[in-house]
Amino acid sequence: MLGRGFLAAASLACALFTAGAASAQQTLEAIKARGQLICGIHTGIAGFALPDSKGVWQGLDVDLCRGLAVAIFNDPAKLRLVPVSSSTRFTALGTGELDVLFRTSTQTMLRDTTLGLRHAVTYFYDGHGFMVPRASGVQKAAELRDATICLIQGTTNEQVTADYFRSINTPFKPLVFERTDQAVAALQAGRCDAFGTDASQLAGARATLPSPKDWIILAERFSKEPYGAYIRRDDQQWLDVVRWYTYALIEAEEQGITRANVEEMRKTSTNPNTRRLLGVTPELGESIRLDRSWAFNVIKAMGNYGEMYDRSMGPDTAVGLVRGPNEIWTRGGLLYALPLR
Repeated sequence: MLGRGFLAAASLACALFTAGAASAQQTLEAIKARGQLICGIHTGIAGFALPDSKGVWQGLDVDLCRGLAVAIFNDPAKLRLVPVSSSTRFTALGTGELDVLFRTSTQTMLRDTTLGLRHAVTYFYDGHGFMVPRASGVQKAAELRDATICLIQGTTNEQVTADYFRSINTPFKPLVFERTDQAVAALQAGRCDAFGTDASQLAGARATLPSPKDWIILAERFSKEPYGAYIRRDDQQWLDVVRWYTYALIEAEEQGITRANVEEMRKTSTNPNTRRLLGVTPELGESIRLDRSWAFNVIKAMGNYGEMYDRSMGPDTAVGLVRGPNEIWTRGGLLYALPLR
């Protein structure tokens, strides 16, 4: 016969499991009930998130937000993009103003363990660098002794810059701004000697300057800056959706599935992995409570990861970044989709 203590403990465990299961569904259910995904993005940096001449936001992070709306609703328009600064982004997510953050946000241990948030998946690899006027003649960061360096408040770049110059016993003067456009304007005006941030964002900033060739990005990299999609902690169902949505984009590129051929691949492929990914068989969508065609719909609307990258910041764009570590693993990069099976 079971004792009262055992039964009470079992009852409590059951209650906690039930409450946890309900909590784990809250974000996805709220999004569906609202009829709209709310996605946090950068306040403005070419390549990731920047309005075009018609005021329409473009960039890799923007496309990732649109694709996630397609995965949920099969409609990229069921999305509200919210530009947030580096210093307010995590607060906005934690207080429920956002459902997800695709905003050039580095994954770090303390961010993952102390903010009540969780990074779902790595979608971009970068490193801290410096941009200087070509006319300065500076070739290495160590030459920036006593230099004034523009930085963005609330970023890992503040600490990386301070740590680097401390390590080489070289003084510098930080000049901190709320937004990237403010730092770039200060750099242009000669208020600072260099701009320190992630190399991809330096390339994006340079692309918007009147004369990009007058600025050089130093070759050195001083940190690891893996960008992650952030969500609130303790929402396992939403974590699954964001994580596996991103992996599906990478997997599609690995399999050679593109915006142009996805319909034909769905009709003719005999590859079990392709059939699962494109919803010929339903188990992937069912496992994360989305339509069986969720990944097919995303690829048809937005393309695979490589297509998103190329139109936002590839060699043929103003940003002009080669893939480098952001190539898929079969071509020597770091992007690697966990098995979708």
